[in-house]
Amino acid sequence: MKSLMTRLFKGISSLKLTIVCLVAAMVLIFAGTLAQVQMGIQAVQAQYFQSIFVWWSAGGEGGFRIPIFPGGHLIGAVLLLNLIAAHIQRFKWGWDKAGIQLTHAGLIIMLAGGLLTDLFSVESQMRIKEGETKNYSEEIDTIELAVTDVSNPDFDTVTAIPADVLKPGKLISHESLPFRILVKKLYPNSRLQMIGGHGDDTTAAADKGVGARVVVKSMPTSSKPNERNLVSAVIEVIPVGDNSDKDKASQGTWLVSDGLASEQKFEAGGKTWSIALRMKRHYKSFSLTLHDFVHERYPGTNIPKNFSSRVTLKDVDGSAGREVLIYMNHPLRYGGETFYQAGFERSEDITVLQVVRNPSVAAPYVACVVVSVGLLLQFCMHLVKFSRRNKKTNNS
Repeated sequence: MKSLMTRLFKGISSLKLTIVCLVAAMVLIFAGTLAQVQMGIQAVQAQYFQSIFVWWSAGGEGGFRIPIFPGGHLIGAVLLLNLIAAHIQRFKWGWDKAGIQLTHAGLIIMLAGGLLTDLFSVESQMRIKEGETKNYSEEIDTIELAVTDVSNPDFDTVTAIPADVLKPGKLISHESLPFRILVKKLYPNSRLQMIGGHGDDTTAAADKGVGARVVVKSMPTSSKPNERNLVSAVIEVIPVGDNSDKDKASQGTWLVSDGLASEQKFEAGGKTWSIALRMKRHYKSFSLTLHDFVHERYPGTNIPKNFSSRVTLKDVDGSAGREVLIYMNHPLRYGGETFYQAGFERSEDITVLQVVRNPSVAAPYVACVVVSVGLLLQFCMHLVKFSRRNKKTNNS
């Protein structure tokens, strides 16, 4: 048993495994770069670099899946273990090797930081119109079904249902809701059209709300960076009654879609509820008010020179109010998040801030410093050794 463990540890710490991981990483990056042309950046990141394996589906989408290559998470994790094991197994500890040890420690910090970033960082966007105040950001590629109790005039109570729960035939219940939600249809990408418009189909998507006047057409999903899938679903609201069949009667079917601007309301359990399919929200303990957005161009051209957002940052209780100017390479850092000036809407009165929460944001900086110190130390030690040897040779 001891011999087996020794051989296993030796294999994990071997230089051959390091080379295999580096070659696999290069192949993965090359394949991912090629796949990006057809699949788009987001899909490639998820399937190639933020996964344990790269999968191939036999028979097309939805078919039997087979792992065909290690994904970015697996390669990075094995390389990290390899470096740590090599330190323990093969490297000799001593002052003359301190520079090398520091350099490898920096690489370990960089790999661990990259893995933590992939696993725990969250990116979202905050769109604010001039004069508007917002206390939440949105993930543009992730949707949620928001069911809101709007009975209280002072505050709303939101129950957010994640997108991966929304599957056709799924019956959803939650302790905060006096009804259940049956997902009857789900459209990963769709087109909405008013009945009576262009087209022959006059079958309403639902029998309640705006869905009674709209036709939904399923569309192929797109992964192009400049296109966005319009997710829609048809749901049925079924009250959870205790006493009579009347209480349990369905409240009809409703169309919810990322493309519907307004929420739809209904009564259930003596309360008023609104329901909407929207981008996943991250609420903050503070708010940002946009006062002015400026888009500067180089004279005589439409080439952007600079764009900036002047906002007021205020905590929920009204304290810590201060004015901040966010512009390129000068983000706002607050509450563990970083707000970058990412873009703007065509009307140029709506700013787009990229919001990043990354618990290992300092890891690359620390890693670079440690690697630099290690390389400098090793260089100086070799220089001193060379000088001493040269001096000794000249004296003799």
